[in-house]
Amino acid sequence: MSNLPNCPKCNSEYTYEDGLLLICPECAHEWSLEAEEQEENAKVVRDANGNILNDGDTVTVIKDLKVKGSSLVVKQGTKVKNIRLIDGDHDIDCKIDSLGAMKLKSEFVKKI
Repeated sequence: MSNLPNCPKCNSEYTYEDGLLLICPECAHEWSLEAEEQEENAKVVRDANGNILNDGDTVTVIKDLKVKGSSLVVKQGTKVKNIRLIDGDHDIDCKIDSLGAMKLKSEFVKKI
């Protein structure tokens, strides 16, 4: 028996290959194994409400955040435009007016 993945739509185990595509006979869903591997490797960054964030989005800070090594504070409700997603613990790179360049955690922002 082949070692094909279950259908991502209905979780059926009866998938089969047809050329480069995988097909589910139960729900007729077709997908590419390469696309599935890319989706697994792609990191999805979500805000505090579970919305997916993308480069260039505008977000709002949901709680006061102390800036490490400084007496400055990023206030709740601060609007941050044109974010850039990066790898690491702090997954948002941005520029905040009056504070400058900064890295934020996605769990402390919400998408506008």
